[in-house]
Amino acid sequence: MNNGENRRLNGEADEEDDDDDANGLAAWERTYADDRSWEALQEDESGLLCPIDNKAIYHAQYRRRLRTLSSLATTARIQKGLIRYLYIVIDFSKAATEMDFRPSRMAVVAKHVEAFVREFFDQNPLSQIGLVTIKDGVAHCLTDLGGSPESHVKALMGKLECSGDASLQNGLELVHSYLNQIPSYGHREVLVLYSALNSCDPGDIMETVQKCKTSKIRCSVIGLTAEIFICRHLCQETGGSYSVALDESHFKELLLEHAPPPPAIADSAMPNLIKMGFPQRAAESSIAICSCHKEAKVGGGYTCPRCKARVCELPTECRICGLTLISSPHLARSYHHLFPIIPFDEVSDKVFHDPRHQLPKVCFGCQESLMNPGTRNSPGIRVSCPKCKQHFCLDCDIYIHESLHNCPGCESFRHPKLATFDE
Repeated sequence: MNNGENRRLNGEADEEDDDDDANGLAAWERTYADDRSWEALQEDESGLLCPIDNKAIYHAQYRRRLRTLSSLATTARIQKGLIRYLYIVIDFSKAATEMDFRPSRMAVVAKHVEAFVREFFDQNPLSQIGLVTIKDGVAHCLTDLGGSPESHVKALMGKLECSGDASLQNGLELVHSYLNQIPSYGHREVLVLYSALNSCDPGDIMETVQKCKTSKIRCSVIGLTAEIFICRHLCQETGGSYSVALDESHFKELLLEHAPPPPAIADSAMPNLIKMGFPQRAAESSIAICSCHKEAKVGGGYTCPRCKARVCELPTECRICGLTLISSPHLARSYHHLFPIIPFDEVSDKVFHDPRHQLPKVCFGCQESLMNPGTRNSPGIRVSCPKCKQHFCLDCDIYIHESLHNCPGCESFRHPKLATFDE
């Protein structure tokens, strides 16, 4: 037991008990009581009540995170991990049944892990994820490494049960045995979502930490309760990140930060040439045995170009010959992290009122008006690309940097014959 290694963030336990007893309400109950929904209303020009537009506040927070990630990327090497092998270790011990996160830590973690899995494969089309749960002092492999988000989500939602104590060492030993077989070009990562305040380990966990460090496994931890010494030590030794979630929104933000490949993993793997196959779509009327599920299926699937085996989804590795099977869109989408779009500049009101500048009245991306509603000559919040100087709205700014990864203005200058738009 590593109970003596715990370090609370908010003072002693008696102070927390006094805080929970304030006004006779628990912490999660006070959150409901303090949620004054009437304060989120405002009057419009006609005197009617309407909700306050928090888009500008959300956009400012998003741009702050974007500039932080951009500064880290420019100081680090441009090489990033195109093929990542990530195991998510989820703490399903009895500590996950606590209700400081509504309705419980287990429900909040499961909901956001589902969103993270889908976002991870959107950001890393060639990578693979595996799920591991720790409860009753034992680590269980929920899903093997794979590239299908639906299979991971289905397996996770079917095993939402919490019991016993958590064993961080058993979880690390299990993922180490799997990740140690990964080829040298793959980036080995572990993300631990930890709810307990202790770890019930069968041996010396420090030896397990050193094994992960020797195998170049990058371990990161997101805590849901308080800072724990062994988690901090694990992340420092393996080059990962350690953070403690303050609430549900903070937990979601911390979790999604692990979706794009961090610059730090560029040194953890050796560059190497990888043999890949581009399988063809099988005929809908054909019947073949799927090598993934070992059962006969009618139509669909893909045929391995080397051994002609049938697989269900891409990307994956052929179970027969071991060839990495991908599609050309997956390979093309995996390169946007190497050449990220620089953050757009916010256009100030001074530029709008300057008669020397004739600013566009519509967004270059969605063609929606950039003026404030209800006014004729008042500027709305807008951003501009530093290269092509085109103006975009807040929604397009987020869509371009998170999903599109290409500036429409810059692309239109590269292909002027295809650019048809109205100013």
